[in-house]
Amino acid sequence: MIRHVIFDLDGTLVDSCRACMTIVEQMLADRGVPRRLDERRARTLISRGGKPLVRGLMGDACLDADADLAEFRSRYADSRTPETDLYPQVRQGLEQLVQAGLSLAICTNKPQNLCDAVLRDTGIAPLFDCVVGGREGLRAKPEPDLLGLALDRLGASASQCLFVGDSEVDHEVAHALAMPFLFAAWGYAQEGWNPHPSPRFATFGDVTRAIIALLEPEDARRYG
Repeated sequence: MIRHVIFDLDGTLVDSCRACMTIVEQMLADRGVPRRLDERRARTLISRGGKPLVRGLMGDACLDADADLAEFRSRYADSRTPETDLYPQVRQGLEQLVQAGLSLAICTNKPQNLCDAVLRDTGIAPLFDCVVGGREGLRAKPEPDLLGLALDRLGASASQCLFVGDSEVDHEVAHALAMPFLFAAWGYAQEGWNPHPSPRFATFGDVTRAIIALLEPEDARRYG
């Protein structure tokens, strides 16, 4: 029986694309190379991780990827994430899942301190029993380290969980641990990608209704 729902963060619960673009545009302007970034390209880079995102958006202005990533993360930590960056129906949907008796968790490659800040700023932190962000010593998704840590902290098996994510990376890590996967089609996946046979959802409200329906006696394996 499903007892826990684990969510990715960026592209699943929060649309962080504009915030990331603004920070990189500020970095470029400070270096004397002001540039308007392409949002479509930014969206394809976000799920690949911080370094590919910064390097991809900065282009030839990125001379030291590690230093530029550190600067990007420092600026991100100094910013605030408005509640309006939550995707539509996210807060209401999460509250409904908690009221239905489910335990909620986050598993994201976003560094733990930035993840905690985003959840706090948007006001949804109290809804989660477990928050696992990127950290030293554990490999990023799609490697199974972070999702495995989330399972350990929840005291759960993969069969007791659903993973809701928006990208190929999320699908791959869920598949590696044999965890049922629900595809958030509003996020940052490559255009046209579809994780068949996992179901595709157009809105967070659709995801919420599907999960609540699973609490009735029903076979969750169709979400594999």
